[in-house]
Amino acid sequence: MPAESRAAFSARGSVEGGAANCVFCAIVEGETSATEVYRDDDFVAFLDAHPVFPGHVLMVPGRHVQTYDELPEDLAVPWLRTSQALERAVESAMDADGSLLIVNNVVSQSVPHVHLHVIPRSKGDGLRFWLGPRHAYASPAEADAVAARIRAALASSRDYE
Repeated sequence: MPAESRAAFSARGSVEGGAANCVFCAIVEGETSATEVYRDDDFVAFLDAHPVFPGHVLMVPGRHVQTYDELPEDLAVPWLRTSQALERAVESAMDADGSLLIVNNVVSQSVPHVHLHVIPRSKGDGLRFWLGPRHAYASPAEADAVAARIRAALASSRDYE
C-alpha cells in the first residue's frame, strides 16, 4: 500500500501506532462488549453487531494489525487454521449450505483492524453478493501487460520469494 494511502487510512480510524481508537482492540481488551464465540492467545471471534444473517462472525487478531498485508508471518498459519475452524463451525451451527468469507483491505474496511467476516449462506437466502461492474481487458496484450506489472511488483518485493 502506498505510504500516503496508509497515512490517510491511519488518520481516519486510529492514531499512529494503532490501537488507541480501535473498537476491535477495545473488544479484545474487554473494554467494549461483544458476543464472543472464540478467544485464544492470538485471535478473538465475535458476532457482528450488524449481521448480514444470524451467525455472521468477525475474527480479529488480538494484537492491533491494520491491514491484511501487515498480518505478521507468525500469525499466518494460526489465522488460516482458526478461520477454517470458525468457517466450519458457523456453517454447522447455522445449518448453512456454505459461507461467504470477506476481508476488506482499506477500501470498505469500516474498522482499521484486519478482520475476517464469516457469513453463513444458504441457497435462496436473498443475498445478492455481486462483484461488479466487471471490466474486461481490451485485448490479450492488455491482460499480458497487467500480469507483467504484477509479476514485476512481486519480484521487487522483499516480502515474497
